[in-house]
Order: sequence, then structure tokens, then C-alpha cells
Amino acid sequence: MARAGQASADELLAALARAGAAPEAEDLRAPETGLVMVRGRIGGDGRPFNAGEATVTRAAVRLPGGETGFAYHLGRDRARARLAAILDAHWQRPEARPALEAALAEIAGHRAEAAQRAARKAAATRVTFFTLARGED
Repeated sequence: MARAGQASADELLAALARAGAAPEAEDLRAPETGLVMVRGRIGGDGRPFNAGEATVTRAAVRLPGGETGFAYHLGRDRARARLAAILDAHWQRPEARPALEAALAEIAGHRAEAAQRAARKAAATRVTFFTLARGED
């Protein structure tokens, strides 16, 4: 479901269409947006502290067959959270899982390509500084 968490609403809709899964579902909990406290630890393992708040949208749906799906997303995109919950509900059906996995793998491939392009672009502008050895060392 991490792949669904990174996908946009358009990508999720396309994934459902490629998998032949209908995007219709009953809302158990309509998509709603709220705040969660983000906590951190000093040095990664020190005392916890409140770093700040983050906006989160959640949704819960039920398919006509009775399968339920849930999703939480950072941000305020309600359509994206609802589509991710629908995808999660279809994931509960064993016959739909291989098609959904293939569609999500395609999304992951596109995301990896975009990350590589961004890394290449950043590497092209990288500046490396050299320090000459001085006699006092």
C-alpha cells in the first residue's frame, strides 16, 4: 500500500481502470481532513519531542461485495484518499490482487524513473570543493 500512498489521484484512477476494478464504493467514513502531531527524537533515539503538525486525509469505503478499504494520506486531497481506500478494498479480493499489483508496479516504475531524473539533474549541478594540504598540519 506504500505505492498507493505515493500515487496521485489520477494514477490511482488509472490503476483501478487497468485492473478492471470499478471505482464505485459506499463511504463508511467520507474523506475528512484533520491534523496529526508529528513527533521526532533527538539524534534518532533520544527523547521524543513534538516537531509540528501535519495535515492528513483519511477515508474508509465498502465495496458492494462487502470488502472494506482504508487509507490515510498526507495532505488535503480527498479524492486521492478515497481512491486509495477503494484500491485497498479491491486488494482484499484475491482474484483482483495480481492485476492491482501489476498496475501499482507500473506506478512505482514511473516514480523511480522520475527520482532518477531528479538525481541526475541535481548531480549535474553539484560542486565539489577541494582543500589543499597546508604545512601546519
